[in-house]
Amino acid sequence: MRFPSDPPRTAARRTLLAVLGAGALSTQLPSDEDADATGLDDPDKKDLAMRLVSSAENSSLDWQAQYPYIEDIGDGRGYTAGIIGFCSGTSDMPALVELYTRRVSDNPLAPYLPALRAVDGTDSHDGLDPGFPSAWRKAAQTSAFRRAQRDERDRGYFDPAVACAKEDGLGTLGQFVYYDAMVMHGPGTDALSFGGIRGRAREDADTPADDGGETAYLHAFLDARVWAMKQEAAHSDVSRVETAQRVFLEQGNLDLDTPLKWKVYGDSYEIG
Repeated sequence: MRFPSDPPRTAARRTLLAVLGAGALSTQLPSDEDADATGLDDPDKKDLAMRLVSSAENSSLDWQAQYPYIEDIGDGRGYTAGIIGFCSGTSDMPALVELYTRRVSDNPLAPYLPALRAVDGTDSHDGLDPGFPSAWRKAAQTSAFRRAQRDERDRGYFDPAVACAKEDGLGTLGQFVYYDAMVMHGPGTDALSFGGIRGRAREDADTPADDGGETAYLHAFLDARVWAMKQEAAHSDVSRVETAQRVFLEQGNLDLDTPLKWKVYGDSYEIG
């Protein structure tokens, strides 16, 4: 746990996601097709991406231990919870609980849906305290809620980020760079969301799909992301870019191969 004097945890990060209410995807399980998957579609690479994100979001490589995590980290987005930091003040937490409730109508979080809809877009706890954190932790003991978290992560963040990266001709590292940015900034189109960051980068460098160099473009994207992060106090520590992703890029590790060594908020991590 980080305290107020430490660099902020950046789990809560999204511009409001205006249209998140659609149907859920099934959790992707390993299959024969996965054996031929490349980039972050490969199950091992996807797990690696989750561990990297968790080092920044939760100060831990054990992302699967984060299902019950919930707290208000004081960044103006209400409660932050779960494996990628779903937020009560953004639209992804209400969308997650709606998905879970469609699948399991009698669940500990269902009674809080009206309050979640009411506080969306604010940092308010109205209608959520004191019982919501306990209800979240209780729900996280069930396989259905854990699966819902994975599915909403994929639908709202992972799948769109990987699709955009492939459209731009990016390999595994670039797909991860997009995914991490999508998690923190949200998939919107304003200057501080993923779409705005991507647009800013494309103004400065051509993507590989446009015959540009992959390394040069990714540096431009990271530069644009650092600029966006510094516009908001909660994101002003840019170490998850400069002492992690930029390090991999400068090493020429475009396939995000292990072993990996990086730092976030001064903490050192290693995956062999």
